[in-house]
Amino acid sequence: MLEGKRLLITGVITDASIAFHAARVAQEQGAQVVLTGFGRLGLVERIAKRLPEPAPVIELDVTDQEHLDGLADKVREHADGLDGVLHSIGFAPASCLGAPFLDAPWQDVSVALEVSAYSLKSLTTAALPLLGEGSSVVGMDFDARVAWPAYNWMGVAKAALESTNRYLARELGPKGIRVNLVSAGPVRTMAAKSIPGFGELEESWGTRAPLGWDVNDPTPVARSVCAVLSDWLPKTTGSMIMVDGGVHALGQ
Repeated sequence: MLEGKRLLITGVITDASIAFHAARVAQEQGAQVVLTGFGRLGLVERIAKRLPEPAPVIELDVTDQEHLDGLADKVREHADGLDGVLHSIGFAPASCLGAPFLDAPWQDVSVALEVSAYSLKSLTTAALPLLGEGSSVVGMDFDARVAWPAYNWMGVAKAALESTNRYLARELGPKGIRVNLVSAGPVRTMAAKSIPGFGELEESWGTRAPLGWDVNDPTPVARSVCAVLSDWLPKTTGSMIMVDGGVHALGQ
């Protein structure tokens, strides 16, 4: 499905990360993968060696303009261009998750919005010199059409991500570049574990999903990400593709 594709995949922290499994499936489908890491770069480099083919790792802080400005040149050290980018980046300070919604200060909310939503634009713009017609940008989402318990300002950030996705699709469509989101059900990752109360969603999701749902199996999400990165959805852009076992289709 991805034979010959050159992909930039962000957001690998551990081998439980959705981004790690997206990279794994992408390699299994023939793609060349370059990873980015933030903070614990040595850890990401060790995790990268657990892929079917060890992947190079580039340091990238999406809030650091110097990192963004230098991204294309760093990618060119490993690939002569890109056919796809996976944005799997999100962060919110503790006051934005679990704590009373009304108590979070703007200083914290602004961090959540920049890292979790605006960075889709920042990353896409930084990668743009490497992307050509037919390329695909995919972002990881958690359905922001409803208010989830404890998700609070991260939910607001995801709503901003969904809107950013639509505007990027409008802007980049004339260049032949698709921009979509994959909205996944809960998967037991390090990021999910850091969200107070998220365990309650995990526990009930499988019983509510018409197709069932296994929070310990990220492969269905990873396969869906790779499908959107492939050439098999050539006229799909600005969309939010639901991969949640069908929970989104039911009344809450």
